Amino acid sequence: MGTFVKVARVGEVAPGAGKLVEVAGKQIALFHVEQKYYALDNTCTHAGGPLSEGYIEGLEVACPFHGAHFNLATGQAVLPPATQDVACYAVRQQGDDIEIEV
Repeated sequence: MGTFVKVARVGEVAPGAGKLVEVAGKQIALFHVEQKYYALDNTCTHAGGPLSEGYIEGLEVACPFHGAHFNLATGQAVLPPATQDVACYAVRQQGDDIEIEV
């Protein structure tokens, strides 16, 4: 079991958007979708695109480079060209703080 680390405050990530955060030397994409927060590794497994800059479609993020889709809740690669999943992190809201478990 990891440790939860504060990475943002409520209001810093617009609904339907992502933000790059760095935690324990890792680049993580933090998303705010449907009143929940999700966190995935920021790097697409296909060509290294920054997922934090991708566009949201339902509960998926599409890589801005080649359009590979990843499930926000699981990190599963759900649409090619990516075939490998990305790491997914637990996220919690503590008051106005958004925390990721690393």
